[in-house]
Amino acid sequence: MKLKANSVGDLPELASKMVEWAGGEKIWVLNGEMGAGKTTLSKAIGEVLGVIDTVQSPTFSIVNEYLTLSGDSIYHFDFYRLEHPEEALAIGVEEYFDSGNLCLIEWPQKIGNLLPERHLAIRIEDLGNEQREFTLTHNGR
Repeated sequence: MKLKANSVGDLPELASKMVEWAGGEKIWVLNGEMGAGKTTLSKAIGEVLGVIDTVQSPTFSIVNEYLTLSGDSIYHFDFYRLEHPEEALAIGVEEYFDSGNLCLIEWPQKIGNLLPERHLAIRIEDLGNEQREFTLTHNGR
């Protein structure tokens, strides 16, 4: 599935479509260059899912947990600062992935084969002038 945003203002509607299209998939991988909008998309997804906390980049903490109005947890990872996949193991990444809660993952290439085979991949392409194209693919089904 492909979606296009002409501005940040389009993201809540697109995030809603993504949630619907994802079905029950709980592992979402956000791919894109630095500044493509991975964290901004995560904020929009959180908004759609009723996150009561402020969604922000977990660059320094590696993982942030957000609670929704319904009491569910969402885990938001930013693996950019990792030097080795073993660092993800040290924070218990596999337990997060197996929790059944939504996991939003930025910079998944940093964790190598720790990424579950089954996941929703979202490729974000910066088209300039605030425009973004999102390509969604179900992997491992």
